[in-house]
Amino acid sequence: VNGVGEVRPGRSQGGPERVQDPQWGRSPRRRRSWLWNQFFVIEEYRGPEPVLIGRLHTDMDRGDGRTKYMLEGEGVGSVFVIDGNTGNIHVTKALDREEKDEYRLTATATDRETGRALEPSSEFIIRVQDINDNPPIFPDEPYVAVVPEMANIGTSITRVTATDADDPTYGNSARLVYGILQGQDLFSVDPQTGILRTAVPDMDRETQDEYLVVLQAKDMGGHLGGLTGTTTVTVKLSDVNDNPPHFRRSAWSFSVSELAAPGVEVGRLTATDPDLGENAQLEFTILDAEEADIFNVTGRAREAVIVLNKLLDYEMCNSYTFSVEVANPVVDPRFIRKGPFKDQATVRVMILNADEPPRFSQAVYHLDVSENCPPICAVGRVHAVDPDTGQSSNIRYSIDPQSDPEALFRIASDKGFISAVVELDREQEQWHNISVIATQRDNPNLVSRAVVAIETLDQNDNAPELDRQYATSVCDSSAPGQV
Repeated sequence: VNGVGEVRPGRSQGGPERVQDPQWGRSPRRRRSWLWNQFFVIEEYRGPEPVLIGRLHTDMDRGDGRTKYMLEGEGVGSVFVIDGNTGNIHVTKALDREEKDEYRLTATATDRETGRALEPSSEFIIRVQDINDNPPIFPDEPYVAVVPEMANIGTSITRVTATDADDPTYGNSARLVYGILQGQDLFSVDPQTGILRTAVPDMDRETQDEYLVVLQAKDMGGHLGGLTGTTTVTVKLSDVNDNPPHFRRSAWSFSVSELAAPGVEVGRLTATDPDLGENAQLEFTILDAEEADIFNVTGRAREAVIVLNKLLDYEMCNSYTFSVEVANPVVDPRFIRKGPFKDQATVRVMILNADEPPRFSQAVYHLDVSENCPPICAVGRVHAVDPDTGQSSNIRYSIDPQSDPEALFRIASDKGFISAVVELDREQEQWHNISVIATQRDNPNLVSRAVVAIETLDQNDNAPELDRQYATSVCDSSAPGQV
């Protein structure tokens, strides 16, 4: 009950009870009890005078001024005062329900002349009645939440919760309704639960990866006059594999020397994928089998590194053209429609001609010559060419003197004919191994070597000989044919 109330004594629920009254001897009387209504005072009320909130009254009060009303308990004298004659209770200051929502007091009515209690002391409650004086607050703000990009409409992102210090049991002061002040084109919020959800299906992280949503909580059930509180939710989009990879160019050209060793890097192709992490992992493949045997491709981050796998020969092939593919190893089936999740580029590798050393027609030559052949005796010929021109006119031949320390042979420097300059004796040495050098005349640093094994062939140039002297005896009477 708001406003002024009156409290009178009445009978207890158990009916009248006859008791011995200690002040008037043994005369029986009926015990009376206070029949209390709760008193209410509106919080934050500020007026020029103390506010009357209720009145105490007993039927024993005859209006002759003999009845005295008294209060005891918390706030008496500082917050609450009572008129001892009338029983009127006043509140002297504005109260805040959120600090204290009720006060427990004890009322007493006595006879001024005798000091005798007219009624037994009794406790009653003064409740502070709520008004809507507290706006909603978000105790856990600010919020940060993550949701996958391209999430379906209605995907739950996070839940915000506001609190209101007003009395939830009285009126609508603490009944909250949630709404969006900023971001309503992309997000929605459940007005009752505060669950934030996506409102569109195509939020693309690669276009914008973060959004600031401003939410509001309004009390009074969202009606006019309600107090509001706001908070922010930073919504971050996590990545999904919704973008296929692409080479930066569709055609790439590189060059490499024919003298390059296996393992040498030929060139690099760069690819892009706007996704992140494992969604941006790339695999590179050479699609042409023959070139895949000559070259190898490895992936480093978003680069394809072309590496030489075998030795090259400009004279056999001076260029190679092949296709390289880049692909995501793992594809999200939800975004197959955006595929294919791969791309191709054409690679051309030009082989650079190098000034190569002469090349012998054989690595090892087997020649022969008859023993006792008079000098100058032809043995045979070695042959080398310039691999860059295929000609031999630029080649000069020589014998490594360390391989022929006795200078038994010589070679024609322009043609490669080998001759023996002394008579060879097979019985002294059957094989002679010499090293022949071919040098490019215009570049003496370009040198090649070949081994020439020369066999000395036998001739019948030695008469038979007994291996030792023999001695015997014969009888003078021996017949012919006897020894």
